[in-house]
Amino acid sequence: MKVRKAVIPAAGLGTRVLPATKAMPKEMLPIVDKPAIQYIVEEAVRAGIEEILIITGRNKAIMEDHFDHAYELEAKLTGKPGKEKALEACLGIADLADIFFVRQKETLGLGHAISKARPFTADEPFVVLYGDDVIMGEDPVAGQLIRAYEEFGKAAVGIKEVSAEDIQKYSSMKVEHLRDNCYNITDMIEKPAPGQEFSMFSILGRCLLTPDIYEILEHTAPGAGGEIQLTDAMAELARKNGMTGVDFTGIRYDMGSKLGVMKAQVETALKHEEIGAAFQAYLKELAKTL
Repeated sequence: MKVRKAVIPAAGLGTRVLPATKAMPKEMLPIVDKPAIQYIVEEAVRAGIEEILIITGRNKAIMEDHFDHAYELEAKLTGKPGKEKALEACLGIADLADIFFVRQKETLGLGHAISKARPFTADEPFVVLYGDDVIMGEDPVAGQLIRAYEEFGKAAVGIKEVSAEDIQKYSSMKVEHLRDNCYNITDMIEKPAPGQEFSMFSILGRCLLTPDIYEILEHTAPGAGGEIQLTDAMAELARKNGMTGVDFTGIRYDMGSKLGVMKAQVETALKHEEIGAAFQAYLKELAKTL
């Protein structure tokens, strides 16, 4: 079955980047001239996704506004000399894809958030793009997972090797190498204690799930942090059917951390067609004073 739908869980509180996120969702933090959530939506669209569900929470209506038309702004820009590119950019945001929103009324974990997508995805496979993670690259990670699903016929996750320190913050995969950058995953654990790791491979920001995940989520008990962990449900799916791990290409930025936000800002600014050269010159001069 063709993968047409994507789900972006974006209901988290962003506590690691306070006070910036006290009134503004972390998903709206700008990376040069676009908010983080737009980069994630654009990745999904480049991978061929047609419909997107964004799971939000209280005080996040600004995300809905961003992907809607802004008629007053568009009218102001229309016909103004030198504003053609700005108008095109604004109109393009509203036409990226069919985007829907649902609110997670209680922050009970990522697994609970994904369960809210069942009426949207129904019996279709779907990609999950974590709202914390912007991944830059020529080949969208969502597309890499879709190709793995089409080849191996199983749910798939985007994985990377991380440090022993970081593995305790994320998850650990039990893997068997298939070929190239693809692995068979037969088990996983969320936030493993030292000695519990299966490997240093962890899921980082992307997965492709099949509809049977919902029945598993129905009986998944709260896990790490007292929340319903999606990893716990995926572990059951992996033990039952196996999953495909894709050691993806692309640079990941953790937009839930201050350092991740700054890395995304600086590295994207250096490549930006309008300001890249000037920003590079500025950094070189700045480095001389440090």
